[in-house]
Amino acid sequence: MKIALAQLNPTVGDIDGNLGRLQQVLEDLRPEQPDLVVCPELYLTGYPPRDLLERTSFIDEVEQGIRQLCLMTEAFPGLGLLLGTITRAPLNANRKLHNSAVLIAAGEVIFTQHKSLLPVYDVFDEQRYFEPAATVAVCPFKGETLGISICEDAWNNPELDHMPAYAVDPIALLAKQRATVLINLSASPFQLGKEQLRQRIISSHAKRHQLPFILVNQVGGNDELIFDGQSLVVNRQGSVALAAAPFTSEIRCLTLAEIETLPPQTDLLAGDDLDQIRQALILGIRDYFRKCGFHQGLIGLSGGIDSALVCCLAVEALGKDNVWGVSMPSPFSSRGSIDDARKLAENLGIQFAIIPINTLYEAYLTTMKPLFAGRPPDVTEENIQARIRGSLLMALSNKFGHLVLATGNKSELAVGYCTLYGDMCGGLSVISDLPKTTVYRLAERLNRAKEIIPRETISKPPSAELRPDQKDQDTLPPYDILDQILALFVDQGKSAAEIIGQGFAPETVTWVARAVYKNEYKRRQAAPGLKVTSKAFGMGRRIPIAAHYTI
Repeated sequence: MKIALAQLNPTVGDIDGNLGRLQQVLEDLRPEQPDLVVCPELYLTGYPPRDLLERTSFIDEVEQGIRQLCLMTEAFPGLGLLLGTITRAPLNANRKLHNSAVLIAAGEVIFTQHKSLLPVYDVFDEQRYFEPAATVAVCPFKGETLGISICEDAWNNPELDHMPAYAVDPIALLAKQRATVLINLSASPFQLGKEQLRQRIISSHAKRHQLPFILVNQVGGNDELIFDGQSLVVNRQGSVALAAAPFTSEIRCLTLAEIETLPPQTDLLAGDDLDQIRQALILGIRDYFRKCGFHQGLIGLSGGIDSALVCCLAVEALGKDNVWGVSMPSPFSSRGSIDDARKLAENLGIQFAIIPINTLYEAYLTTMKPLFAGRPPDVTEENIQARIRGSLLMALSNKFGHLVLATGNKSELAVGYCTLYGDMCGGLSVISDLPKTTVYRLAERLNRAKEIIPRETISKPPSAELRPDQKDQDTLPPYDILDQILALFVDQGKSAAEIIGQGFAPETVTWVARAVYKNEYKRRQAAPGLKVTSKAFGMGRRIPIAAHYTI
């Protein structure tokens, strides 16, 4: 049996577009004459479709899409098409839909397997929409017995630590029913280190059951989530026989016999952590623009490292002709910061403009002077500058139809070192899941071949430049300390007491924990941010705002 792995990039909700892409894939595969084409989980709807699944008209459209797929396969005799979609659950079920894998051949659906394990941790909320499978069964097809599962079904593995505990092991059930090959349709979002864990899980199943295992993963950016692809084929001994490319669509073909004869692939990582972050963010930017219908990006260039890094990533994702950098100096902006912003724009070859905000700032102060009488200047006047800049960027966005890219990093967003309706303005927050220390590391990486980000931008002490001689470290702990504490508190969920117990200064830990706690309201209003770590601010972190709890 020859199997084609179709690592594809669907758009959520775009049934016609996803069908059209699949039609082209099948046409391109004609010379290969595969027996089976395997697509990712929920390919037809795109993943995750979220509350689109509550719309009856959307469900009807999906069912019409399945009928079109049946007609499509009539033009490809001998071909089986295995893909993910939604199907209706029985009327007496708790939920009205299943997350399903359907096998279509010769114009009809010949087999359906529903997903058994429905995750509800991190970014997942599948029990909101789906009914779990009542049974797990194998499917005879072209002389083989297919053991078909869907994403989380493979993540119940007692041989590995830190796995979710489920009462059912769908992979073991398929092996017990004498499957000859295991196939998993997946939409597994990217985070650092996940591709290694994914490989360990699939290899463990293959080795334990002495069966070849094929996993086809979605690729592409859908809102905050980025899918890395990196589909896998593993032989009976648990060695990787084939690994698809990371962060790009790809079609790969092989026979079941080749799985056992191909030399094991050992160099599977898509670069180191920094390379993976860069590739993920570029894909996330590119797909967010493409799928939302935007073409050009707009960035406020402060001369600092965060906006410089975002600008570099945007140019890689969109091209230099589609990025516009704007410097908006205030009375406290240094000449060096303006020059650094201009030099970055010249290095990248992007459009660049300077809009001084001195006059606007003075107008604000004059207007508010009677109401501020008797009160000394404070953070209020600082935030006015940031909000002027946000308003100017949004005005340019409205006039020209460009999407503003917010430039705040994870460290700043965590402790509220950002201005609501100011520097937080934007349609996409590119580096909101990158700690400041990672921002510096990635900036250095981008400069490895030649200087793109001006050296002064990287070497100078970070500053918001909203008051004379301001430095970030006047307000914040050193970033190397802050990021370690945030990793423990936000990503790992440690308490302040536990973090102090690891040797960090009590006053610093308490300040950080309280800052994270009291700034939840800001993050709730932030632009969607691209997720690259295990715990990003956004859809995977659900903390109440009006609450009192022990930090």
